[in-house]
Amino acid sequence: MLTVPLLVGVVVGGPAWVHVPLAVAWYVAYFAFFAAGLWLRSGRKARYFPPVRVYALVAVVPGLVVCVVRPEVLWWALVFGPLVVGSAVCSHYRADRSLLNDVLTVVAATLMLPVAWSLGSTPGHEVAMWQSTAMVGAYFVGTVLYVKTMIRERGSRMYYVASVVYHLMLVVVPFVWAQSERGLVHEGGAAIFAAFFTLLAARAVIMPQVGGTPRQVGMGEIGASLVLVVLLLGAW
Repeated sequence: MLTVPLLVGVVVGGPAWVHVPLAVAWYVAYFAFFAAGLWLRSGRKARYFPPVRVYALVAVVPGLVVCVVRPEVLWWALVFGPLVVGSAVCSHYRADRSLLNDVLTVVAATLMLPVAWSLGSTPGHEVAMWQSTAMVGAYFVGTVLYVKTMIRERGSRMYYVASVVYHLMLVVVPFVWAQSERGLVHEGGAAIFAAFFTLLAARAVIMPQVGGTPRQVGMGEIGASLVLVVLLLGAW
């Protein structure tokens, strides 16, 4: 979830040297974010705070490089700020495994795609970029629902139905986007993306009935993510 949006954004925006400090800041900031979540869930116990401080300080250096070179990136703080605060509140109330927090995290991670794209050497095709962003976000929200039906919410009828209905809805989206002349996909490409989402929908229907270990679920998600990256980059 951290790598896919960043990778796609870098490639479709055109690789630039500023993407190097951006990537370093992005990953280290996530480490700080994760450590902060543990600290908040612990009731802010002192022994959990040192990793937060260290990762935050390390992230500052590459983050400043990006901000100095491309100061327009600071506008994104207005978008990421509420998402981070919302997730911090969830962690404070020990709701870090809630659907709300998962969606907030997915949205924040997905938005790295337009950030990386905007800092690229040859950013273009803005409509296609936003459709790519929406497709990545939609995929990862589906992943949240699917993984819950496989592990934490296994056996929950509500989550199972929500996951299946959500994935079936995604099958139609590529055909809707194909109507846009400046969009990411056209008729042929729409069928390919629809086939991908159909397979995900079938997985959402079948796999919770079959079951699987967390490792198996994780490996499946890695495979699906790689396929999505190939399809997105191929569509460009």
